Parts: sequence; C-alpha cells; structure tokens
Amino acid sequence: MTQIFKDDGNVVPVTAILVEPNTVTQIKTQDQDGYSAVQVGFGRAKHINKPQGGHLKGLNPIKTLREFVVPAEEIRELKRGAILTVEIFNQGDQVKVTGVSKGKGFQGVVKRHGFHGSPATHGHKDQLRMPGSIGSTDPARVFKGLRMPGQMGNSRVTVSGLEVVAIDQEKNILYIKGAVPGGRNGLLLISGPGELIIKAPTNQPEGSALKADPAETVIEDAQAVEPGPNSDEKSNSASESENPVSAGENNNQSEIKTETN
Repeated sequence: MTQIFKDDGNVVPVTAILVEPNTVTQIKTQDQDGYSAVQVGFGRAKHINKPQGGHLKGLNPIKTLREFVVPAEEIRELKRGAILTVEIFNQGDQVKVTGVSKGKGFQGVVKRHGFHGSPATHGHKDQLRMPGSIGSTDPARVFKGLRMPGQMGNSRVTVSGLEVVAIDQEKNILYIKGAVPGGRNGLLLISGPGELIIKAPTNQPEGSALKADPAETVIEDAQAVEPGPNSDEKSNSASESENPVSAGENNNQSEIKTETN
C-alpha cells in the first residue's frame, strides 16, 4: 500500500493496482452455447498448448482467462478482440474487489475464531489456548459449522464499497482506498457500476506484444481469483497489483482479471 495527499492536506491510504488491458477472447450466445457470457483474458503467456492456441487464434498468447455470465443485451456491442482498459473507471467510483486471501495454514481457535482462551491459573493447567468442550454427549455427533481449529485463509474474499481515489491512465494504475484481499502478485476481480468503454477490436498476430491501450479490467490483493457470475455488474475487469520495492509503497496490477502484488 501507499498513501495520497489530497488538496486539503488529508492523507488517504490506498492500494496501487496495475490494470493491464483485458482482451475479449470469446462471446457466448444463447443460440450457440445455451447461455450468454463473455470471456476475457489477462496477461501475456510465454507458452500455450495447441488447443489454447486454436482458441486464441489471431490474438496474443494470454495467460489467464475468465468468463462472466451477463445478459445478452449488455454484451451486444462487444466483439472478439475488443480491449477493456482502466478508462472504464472514474475517480470517486464505488467498486467491489474480489481476491484470494493470504493463506495462514492450520491455526487454533484463538487466532482463527478469536476465542479468549481459558484462565492461566486456578487449575487450568495447559488449557490456556484450547477450545474446551465441543458439545454435550446426547447428540453423539459434532454439529456442522462448529468453530474448531483448521485451515485459515486462502479463501475467496470480496470487499465492497471501496473508493477509486485516483487513476493514472498513462501507467494503467488504479488507486483504491484501503486494502484489498490477498498478497502481492495476486489476481483481483474489480467490478462496479457504469458504462463500459470498449476499444475497437485489433488484429493481434500471435507473437506480437499486447498493446498498451487503456482498457477496463475484471479482477483479488495479490491472489488468484475465481470470478463468479454477476449479471448486475455493468463493468467487470481483472487486475494485477504489484507493490514497489520502495519502502512504504505498494503497487498493484489489475486487468479484467486482477492480480495484486
């Protein structure tokens, strides 16, 4: 993370997300596929197999693909090869960011669920951080959802109501107020209301570099994200966020799929 000074002198903590252009790789229709959806790609792949090469014929090799189920009328103007950039966002927008939280391994009930633990004295030997009783004998089973030790983190997390503080269209960087899920180099899904700005489809022969045109992104803070269908979202984008090595600053990268560092 980093911080931005406003004109009035107030300091705002922000996460810098690098939003690289997202390419529309496939349009699915009700007639051909049985449902309406759009598939977008993010990142440049070094190597792809032949089936992927056939699917991406005429486009650059793409590292990550995500599909979003949306109403047919909302993707009527989209075409294969169209570019979505950071231009789809505006300063002051309220967005929703989805990502994979940092994994913390197997943890006990004190850290995982916030249990207070037992008294340290008065006969509580070696019981300070133990969970205690897990139920009576009568049911002869453990109820589902009982809070117990186990895997913590490494799960899909969505944070709503985050504000877009600033946008650097030249560098494709999106500054979002507060923290986003996940660690560095993670994949993020950023969505919010508004009109979708579409760049005209471009012919990208295989092996050519991705164009640096700004585009909307569909995207989690440095985590791999599994974007879910959301027909209410008018604009979707993924992004990759990256934190600079400089002390006290974080840079995040985003695309239609989002990756954070």
